[in-house]
Amino acid sequence: MSTGAAGRGSPLAGVRILDLSRILAGPYATMMLADLGAEVIKIEPPGGDDTRTWGPPFGGGEAAYFLAVNRGKKSVVLNLKTEEGSRALARLIASSDVLVENFRPGTLARLGFAPEEVQGRHPRLIWCSVSAYGQYGPLSSKPGYDAVMQGEAGWMGLTGPPEGPPTKLGASLADICAGMMASSGILAALFARERDGRGRRVDVALFDSVVATLCYQAQGYLLTGEEPVRSGNNHPSLTPYESFEAADGHVIVAVGNDALWKRFCEVAAPELDRPEFEKNPDRVRHRSELRGLLEAVFRSRGVAAWERVLDEAGIPVGRVRSVAEILNSPQLKARGMVVDREHPSIGSLRLVGSPVQFDGENHTATLPPPLRGEHTGDVLEAIAFPTETD
Repeated sequence: MSTGAAGRGSPLAGVRILDLSRILAGPYATMMLADLGAEVIKIEPPGGDDTRTWGPPFGGGEAAYFLAVNRGKKSVVLNLKTEEGSRALARLIASSDVLVENFRPGTLARLGFAPEEVQGRHPRLIWCSVSAYGQYGPLSSKPGYDAVMQGEAGWMGLTGPPEGPPTKLGASLADICAGMMASSGILAALFARERDGRGRRVDVALFDSVVATLCYQAQGYLLTGEEPVRSGNNHPSLTPYESFEAADGHVIVAVGNDALWKRFCEVAAPELDRPEFEKNPDRVRHRSELRGLLEAVFRSRGVAAWERVLDEAGIPVGRVRSVAEILNSPQLKARGMVVDREHPSIGSLRLVGSPVQFDGENHTATLPPPLRGEHTGDVLEAIAFPTETD
């Protein structure tokens, strides 16, 4: 249909995504699809996506929040409460493969775009809805942001020290997880359409997405009825699998099996090679005693020394790094994970790129995050829709 933002050789080249979403979950999903080569047309209200004003920080008048999740897209401003805006949207839907939206359930129907009616007219269209609690259920009409979902769906109840308050994660992972689930659902729907020619309704809830990530914590409760509790940086089923204070910073180690524990003792603490610590279930039972002994061990050396000793022994280890350290690391540079794009008001703009590589090649959309309405005229002209400047 149309060439994707990452080039004609990209996996989703020729797929057009109509993105009516805003804030983070939906835009993150569509950015992932833009990185895979889809053409993404971002529909914004006259005031723009809310995150254009979420700051500081700003650069060239653009919010870092918006820049982070909108590369590879074309911005079209439409007022869907007007007849002209509705007609333009209808024309764009007719030329698109996928529609993504994160309005509260029922909002688009009230504007004349009920999904069942739209898909009735365009049976190949894939319609993806991202919402707080999903399209049905007793909470479906409630709004919700990432922070609310972190509390509602269990993360905060599991995060933080046992004696402290529930703690929110340092990144907006409820939104990002929902965005990843949405992009996965859209890709599956596109694949299925190749077989049967039929579009599908993809329904992704932030609430469901967070609950799905509870993984072994949820499974443990379902098996035993025992409520998991906050345990700081400890792992509930493994130890040592946590962070420790070294002489000059913090180090995190992951002793994931008994063979690694044996090796750890050989190179770091021969005195801890005892029968009561030999097997992981025993180490977990004696966690408090072992933790106290390990704290003294790790304070005896600096972070670099621990990295060297444990790396040489094949024991997973890392330092607790700042965002600045990460973004300037040789590993990230080697992977091409920080990319430069030329932005119309900022100039050279560095962005965190796509983590998905094909055949050793990074696939990050070439278009920078758009200015509000930057592509309105070009996109509407391409679908032969008259604009005020015609």
